[in-house]
Order: sequence, then C-alpha cells, then structure tokens
Amino acid sequence: MGLPSKRRTKQSKRDRASHFALTPANYRPCPKCKRPTMPHRACVFCGTYKGRQVMKAAEKKKK
Repeated sequence: MGLPSKRRTKQSKRDRASHFALTPANYRPCPKCKRPTMPHRACVFCGTYKGRQVMKAAEKKKK
C-alpha cells in the first residue's frame, strides 16, 4: 500500500481544514404568518409558498 512520502504539516492540515466550517441556518420570516422559515421552502406552520397554499398547515397534537 502506498504511504505519503512527506508528512503533512500542522499548518498545511489547518489550511485545508479552514474550509470545513459550518454556516448557521438561514431563516426568513414567512410573509403570511411571520414565523421563521427557511428560504425556498414551504412554510411548515401555515403551508404557503410564494403566496399560495401548497400543503395542509401543521396541526398541534392533543395529548
């Protein structure tokens, strides 16, 4: 099996790993219900997307 002929230095490893950072989720308020939703997705609370009703609104479950 092949092995690396040169050891990867700490700085080289960290330079490569600098692009692995996670970005926080991007939320926007829904135009209809004003609750936070992710862009380009239907609102899970009221079921609208681009001003149209595309799915049933989520109902609260009773215990």
